Amino acid sequence: MPSVLQLTLILLASGVAGVLIFRYFGLPPILGYLGIGILIGPHALRLATDSDTVKYLAEFGVVFLMFSIGLEFNIYKLRAMRKIVFGLGGSQVFLTILLSVPASLMINWLYAISWQAAIALGGALAMSSTAIVSKLISDRMETESPHGRNVIGILLFQDLAVIFLLILVPSLGNNTQDIVSVLGLAAIKITIALGLIFFIGQQLMSRWFRIVANQRSQELFMLNLLLVVLGMSALTEFFGLSLALGAFLAGMLISETPYHHQVEEDIKPFRDVLLGLFFITIGMQLNFTIIVNEWSLVLALFILPLLFKFVLVAALTRLSGSSPGVSIRTGLCLAQAGEFGFVLLNQIDGLNLIDPAFSQAVLAAMLLSMLVAPFLIFYSDRIAMKFASSEWLLQSLALTKVASQSVRNENHIVICGFGRSGQRLAKILEQENIPYLALDLNPDRIAEASAAGYKVVYGDATRENYLKAAGIKRAKALVISFIHTRASLKILHQANHLHPHIPALVRARDDADLVQLQNAGATDVIPELIEGSLILASHILLIMGMPAEKVEERINGARKERYSLFRDYFGADEEEEPPAEFKPD
Repeated sequence: MPSVLQLTLILLASGVAGVLIFRYFGLPPILGYLGIGILIGPHALRLATDSDTVKYLAEFGVVFLMFSIGLEFNIYKLRAMRKIVFGLGGSQVFLTILLSVPASLMINWLYAISWQAAIALGGALAMSSTAIVSKLISDRMETESPHGRNVIGILLFQDLAVIFLLILVPSLGNNTQDIVSVLGLAAIKITIALGLIFFIGQQLMSRWFRIVANQRSQELFMLNLLLVVLGMSALTEFFGLSLALGAFLAGMLISETPYHHQVEEDIKPFRDVLLGLFFITIGMQLNFTIIVNEWSLVLALFILPLLFKFVLVAALTRLSGSSPGVSIRTGLCLAQAGEFGFVLLNQIDGLNLIDPAFSQAVLAAMLLSMLVAPFLIFYSDRIAMKFASSEWLLQSLALTKVASQSVRNENHIVICGFGRSGQRLAKILEQENIPYLALDLNPDRIAEASAAGYKVVYGDATRENYLKAAGIKRAKALVISFIHTRASLKILHQANHLHPHIPALVRARDDADLVQLQNAGATDVIPELIEGSLILASHILLIMGMPAEKVEERINGARKERYSLFRDYFGADEEEEPPAEFKPD
C-alpha cells in the first residue's frame, strides 16, 4: 500500500495527465478525472487505493462545488426564470423520482430494492451533470439560446433539489414505514435552515465579513472564508445533515454581501482541485469484474435511463411550448447522469439500501452516460434536424427574417454579438448613417433592442447560413464584438469562405490569441487590456507636453508592430489588480 505522500503524488500526476489528454481532444476535464480514476483504481492498475482518507478529502470537492452554487443563487435571477426553473425543472425532478419507483421495483426479482432505495435511486437518476453541460453549452455559445435557457433553468432546479435530497436520503435509512413523516422531517429541517439564512444568518454574515475586510489582510480574509465554509459544513453534519448542504447554505449567506465576487475567485483553486480529486475517487470505485459479469445489466442501466430522461425532458419541454427541435436538444443535453448523482449513490451505499453489486452496475452505467454526454451535445443539432420535421421550417423562417433585414443593405457592417460593445458600436454607426445588421442569441436583448429601433435579429453567427442570410457577401466589414476565441475562429473561417478578404475586426481580452486570430483572417484584433494601456500612455504623454502628432505616431507605431512593445511583462497573466488589502472591498 503506498504512503500518503506517494498516493498524493500518484493522484496529482494522474490528474494532470488526464486533464491534458482530454483538453487536447476538446473534452471537459471532468471526463479526464473519471477516466484516470478508473485506470489507476484498485480494480484496474491498482496504483492507488480507495482509502477512507482520500474519500473524505475528495468529499470537500463537492463541499466547495455546493458552496459555489450557493454563491450563484440569486433571488432576482431565479424570479426571472421561475417558469423554467420551477415549472420545467420541478416537473422533471418530481416525475423522474415518481416514475423511477415502479421501474426500480420491477427488477426486485433480481436485486432486492425497497421503496426507500427506489426513491433514493430516482433522486440520483434525476440529476444531470452541471459541470459537463454548462461548460459545453457555454463553449458552443448556446447559453442564451432557447434550449440553452431551458437547460440552465432545469439544472438550477436540480441543484436546489439536491439540498432536499441530501436531507431526504439519510432519513430513508431509518427503517420507517411512514413516508409522510420522513418527508415532513426533511421539509422541517430545510425550512429551519432556510429560515436561519434569511432572518438571522444574512445580517450576521454581512457584518462579520465587514469586520474581517476592514482589517485589510488578504490572509485573514482567506482564512475566514475557509472557516465559514468548513464551519457551516461541520454544523450541518453535527445535526445529521450533509457537509455539502452546509456549504451551500454558507454560499447563500455570502451571495448577497458585497464580497461574493472576491469570495468566488478565492475559492476557485480549492474547488477545482478537490472536485477533480472527487471525480478521480468516483472512477476508482468502478469494479470491472462486476461489469464483465453483469454486462447486460450495466448496458440496460446505461441505455434505459438515458432514453427515459431524454424522452421525459423532451416531452416536458414540448408541453411547455418549445418547438420540437428545442425540445430534442434540451433532452439530449440533460440525458446523462450528474456529479450529484454520485454523491447520492455514495449516501445510498453508506446506508446499505441496495446490494453492492447492483450499486457497482449503477455506478458503471452513470459513468458511461457521462462519457457519452459530450457527443450527444455535439451532435444535438444534427439529431434535432433529422427527427424534428418542423425544425427545417423554423430554421428557414429564422433565416428568412435575417435575410429580410439585410436584403436592402449594401456595403453594410455585420456585427456578431449585441452586448455592450456591439450596442455602443451600433449607436455610433446610427449617428453616421452607416448601415449595419447585428446577430445575437439572447431573445430578451433582441426584443428590447428591436423595440428601441436597433437593427438586430436572432441568429447564430458561427453558422454559415446565418452569415449568408445577413448579407456577408455584400458587407463592407465584419465585427466580432464578444470575447470568445473559439467562436471567433469559427466565424472567421465561415466569413472567409463566403467573402474572402472581408475586413474583419475581432475583440479580444489581450494579445494571447492575437496571432492565431490574425492567421485565421482577422484584419485587426482589438485587445482591450493593451488598448487601455495605449490610451493611458497617450493621455500621460500629452500631460507631459509631448505634441499630439508625436503621441499619435507613437501609438500608431505600437499598433503597427502588433503590440510587440507590450509583449514582455512581469507577474501574472491577469489584469492589474489593486493591493491585496483593498480586494475584499
